[in-house]
Amino acid sequence: MVTGNRRQDALVADLNIRTHKLVSGLTATNGGNDEGPNPHEMVEAALAACTILTVQMYANHKGMKLESTDVAVKITSEGADSVFSLEVSFRGDLTPEERERLGQIAQRCPIHKLLVSNIKIETTAK
Repeated sequence: MVTGNRRQDALVADLNIRTHKLVSGLTATNGGNDEGPNPHEMVEAALAACTILTVQMYANHKGMKLESTDVAVKITSEGADSVFSLEVSFRGDLTPEERERLGQIAQRCPIHKLLVSNIKIETTAK
């Protein structure tokens, strides 16, 4: 669970995740002071991190010689049909078949599955 609150007199959200503290804010163009990634960037970061970790776990399990995974994520279109651009590249002594398989695995990370699912948010206002 993530909890958070707005910092007084600022367009900044202080977030708590287990024992970790994160900050999300807006750029000066949007009325903030750029104290942290904006919420859209945090969604992009979640997909990037999940992709990297999922691919590495799979490569470790299969004994692949994956040295690193580089990911670039960008929300390119937003609305009823939102679009994310996800570029993944692998470094290491990998066969073409292993690279292809890792590309498939990249699309199976839990955040990827969540983002392509039919999401419903149940909000309770107090």
